[in-house]
Amino acid sequence: MLNNNQNPPRRGRPPKVARSNADTKALLISTGVETLTEFGFSATGLDTILKKVGVPKGSFYHYFNNKDAYGLAVIDAYNDYFIAKLRRYLEQDDVPHLERLINFTQSAARGMDKYDFNRGCLIGNLNQELNHLSDEFKNKLLSSYQAWQQLVQTCLEQAQREGVIATSVNTQQMSEFFWIGWEGAVMRAKLTKSTQPLILYTEMFLRALLR
Repeated sequence: MLNNNQNPPRRGRPPKVARSNADTKALLISTGVETLTEFGFSATGLDTILKKVGVPKGSFYHYFNNKDAYGLAVIDAYNDYFIAKLRRYLEQDDVPHLERLINFTQSAARGMDKYDFNRGCLIGNLNQELNHLSDEFKNKLLSSYQAWQQLVQTCLEQAQREGVIATSVNTQQMSEFFWIGWEGAVMRAKLTKSTQPLILYTEMFLRALLR
């Protein structure tokens, strides 16, 4: 029997590798980001993740109630990472506004090339699995896109105030258009194993802004 100074045990076994609970949970999530970005959510079994991390299956449920809860946590982590990356490029005070967008797309192209075009965008990949995902997943994906669009819209609005793009440009529509087209370009880059679709899309988007 537990005395008043003891806490009830958490469900699940400890991980095979000695580390703190916070470290193990963070490692599960970061490994999920890497793995799901490459292979997708539906096609990735928990055993694949657990083997990489060195965590027994029983211990997984110490951190997450089920695979869906885990997937949602992975989306949150990816979205936080991606927003930080966008801000790093789109909020550079010493760089012209449209050049900031170019720098972001070039960085993304280098990243895809680094991983031999096996990885793309986790949010975009999950869009290919919508028939198998819950409404909670779909709402998170939509929220991610809306946050990304807002950052691009702010960048375009600043370029507009400086006279770089015409005042007639609808920055809200163009920021949404950017991500719709960009995700398609990422998928084509994976298919062709080439950065050319990303380069072409960036060029055509800028032409649409400046014409």
